[in-house]
Amino acid sequence: MRVGVVGATGYAGSEILRLCASHADLEVVLATGETNAGKRIRDLVPALAAAYPSMVFRDTNAVLTSDVDVVFLALPHGQSQKLVPHLLERRISVVDLGADFRLKDEKEYHAWYGDAHAAPALLASSVYGLVERHRKELVGATLIAVPGCYPTASILALAPFLDAELIERRGIVVNALSGTSGAGRAASDRLHFSRLSGNAEAYGLLLHRHTPEIQQELDAELLFTPHLVATSRGMLVTAYGRVCDPSLTTESALDLLRATYRDDPFVVVVDEPPSLKDPVGSNLCFVSARVDARTGWLVAMSSIDNLIKGAAGQAIQAWNVANGRDETMGLPMTGVTP
Repeated sequence: MRVGVVGATGYAGSEILRLCASHADLEVVLATGETNAGKRIRDLVPALAAAYPSMVFRDTNAVLTSDVDVVFLALPHGQSQKLVPHLLERRISVVDLGADFRLKDEKEYHAWYGDAHAAPALLASSVYGLVERHRKELVGATLIAVPGCYPTASILALAPFLDAELIERRGIVVNALSGTSGAGRAASDRLHFSRLSGNAEAYGLLLHRHTPEIQQELDAELLFTPHLVATSRGMLVTAYGRVCDPSLTTESALDLLRATYRDDPFVVVVDEPPSLKDPVGSNLCFVSARVDARTGWLVAMSSIDNLIKGAAGQAIQAWNVANGRDETMGLPMTGVTP
């Protein structure tokens, strides 16, 4: 398949380029980066020099006339919806790593993102690209909305317990830690070394835009608080839900996770709490749980690499399933250690 990567100069877009280089069925023929058009990929991202020794970034509009089979969009919110209708008209499959087609209700999109949606008719036909939850719907999909990194980790940790009606659907609390690559390549004061080094801070309090996405997929109400920590990659989620079935124990919670994910190659159920670093470099998600009988709370935990399972790897995993490939094709099954 001939691949176009739009927004290839960002961290998620660069990761798509990296993963496609080892995918047997995906050949990148176009990489765009608006402010870096004309530059060689190897000069902006030296790590990709061997895979793309001479390819140069082109401007975004090149995707509208290029001969490609699938386009991966790695753009800020609000930009994909301007391109997607034109791409679909040309029968080009679209895998959107941005937020534009994740929410099914255009009013929710307007409320959380502040703008009216430019292609609301496509919201119903987009498929949410969390394979572990939407594998059947993804088969044959031509517009895939790749989940955000925080929603991915949160949903995989909490969904089995909500599906089984073991915890209440209101009053859920999600605390999450993320490496700085989740904030993107653009420079900002809070990402300066002198401020970030040895530091951690909460942000997006009460109104983080991943909140409605998590609530939509879990059909639950929650309070979500993300934190930025001084590492480049990795994400760790600790979520709390009120137990509504007194028979739930730590062992039965772990058994439920094992049963839920026994056929999912990228979800690893662990007895001990997962660490932020365990999945880094892989498309894996580590999950675990504890039940506190004293207070009546379930603690659900997960960790992912925010740029792989939380973005580029998940995008390719969803494309694999949509197009009849092996789910694991081209994706790393092992993390990097130490």
